[in-house]
Amino acid sequence: DTNNDNILHLAGKLAPPHRLSLVSGAALQMQRELHWFKEIEKYAPRAFSESENENKDKPKMAFIKEHENLIKEGEKWMKGTAKFYTLAAALIATVVFAAAITIPGGNHDDTGIRNFSKEIAFKVFAVSDALSLFLSIASVLICLSILTARYAEDDFLFALPRRLIFGLVTLFLSVTFMMIAYSGAIYLLFGEKKAWILIALAALACFPVTLYGNLQFPLLVELIYSTYGPGIFGKHSNRLIR
Repeated sequence: DTNNDNILHLAGKLAPPHRLSLVSGAALQMQRELHWFKEIEKYAPRAFSESENENKDKPKMAFIKEHENLIKEGEKWMKGTAKFYTLAAALIATVVFAAAITIPGGNHDDTGIRNFSKEIAFKVFAVSDALSLFLSIASVLICLSILTARYAEDDFLFALPRRLIFGLVTLFLSVTFMMIAYSGAIYLLFGEKKAWILIALAALACFPVTLYGNLQFPLLVELIYSTYGPGIFGKHSNRLIR
């Protein structure tokens, strides 16, 4: 055009607000912009990637300049979300670690063996507590990797959304296993092998898990769909592992 912009320079322009608003969160908006630019880049002649406009900017540099504010907003959104999940996962890890040390029922005075070691509920408690601890620590580490990421523009395409997806999934699983472990401990101490107590505990344990799922599941679905779904060009991503 008159500014010596080729098709890649034009693809690097910031989308209008009504197009950006199709997805929520600055990080996902940045991801959508990258999807658009990368797809156009596949079909444009290779020489276009090195072509300069009248401002001496190549298409990639023009894209970065155009999306500078969106990159900053995406970094702010991603870090704020990761901090929240890091705090929640750290609290869960603290609780389940304390529960693992103070095992319900105590030990037998003579042998030192756990009093409830042969109970099925005790085994459920032990396994669930361990899984919750490992998953919550994994969630903390994943969220910390988000906080310490370099936040280059290409990171918003797969690296950062993928980490947030794994952080959300591990946190949800840690909450689930924490509630199972807590229910097992209560049943061991006060259940008296009564079925109605077990049913009541299971129902109560499902409440916070369901609440967490209802509140966070829409974000998880949007992240997965935006990262691995058909996207704006109807093509599924092949970057599930890499």
